[in-house]
Amino acid sequence: MWALIKDNKIEQIYQRPKSLVIGEVRYPSNMFTKYTDAEKAAIGIYPVEDNGTKGNDRFENTSGPTYTWSASDKKVTTSYTITEKSLVDVEVKDESGNNILDEKGNKTYSYGLKTQAKEKAKKQANDYIKQFNWLVERSIYDSSKTIPSAVGTYVGDIKTDCAAIEAAIDAASDMAAFKKLYDWEYNEDGSVKTIAPIHKWSDDYDVKQYVR
Repeated sequence: MWALIKDNKIEQIYQRPKSLVIGEVRYPSNMFTKYTDAEKAAIGIYPVEDNGTKGNDRFENTSGPTYTWSASDKKVTTSYTITEKSLVDVEVKDESGNNILDEKGNKTYSYGLKTQAKEKAKKQANDYIKQFNWLVERSIYDSSKTIPSAVGTYVGDIKTDCAAIEAAIDAASDMAAFKKLYDWEYNEDGSVKTIAPIHKWSDDYDVKQYVR
């Protein structure tokens, strides 16, 4: 990435090489890679250092880059604005501050991280449980075929796990507490010491033979 500097100001940012006219001279696109830094600087072209810190996409929004020219250092650097995503659901409004309604006249919402995390937990629990749906269907068509007790226990444990995860999500009072739900602890040898609360699901060791 490069910047065209004119009168100590950023005139243009180039994401990729392209043919361009500077003054009355047209330069080929390979100028960006063939010219030395000194040769490019002579016509006002400087590399852009993408050294700004970006946020964690899971918890934060990162703005588009802001480019800054340093006349003393003769370089262009980038910076980003990082804002936390909302933990709670937020009403969707238009530019005038009016609620945007759905086709039935109900308020619409931008779902916060807590709602998204709980919905993901519900889906994960359902994915674990539906692996054994065939056993339920079999028992319906053939009453002599019962559902193994280990499967019933496992399904009950998964439902309990999901409820515990949702409760932990609801209990997170701020972003710092919410982030801790995703923290794993590791031993010195790299093995897992403590599973992140958001991923704490019962072991399926005793029911693997029934998975379909």
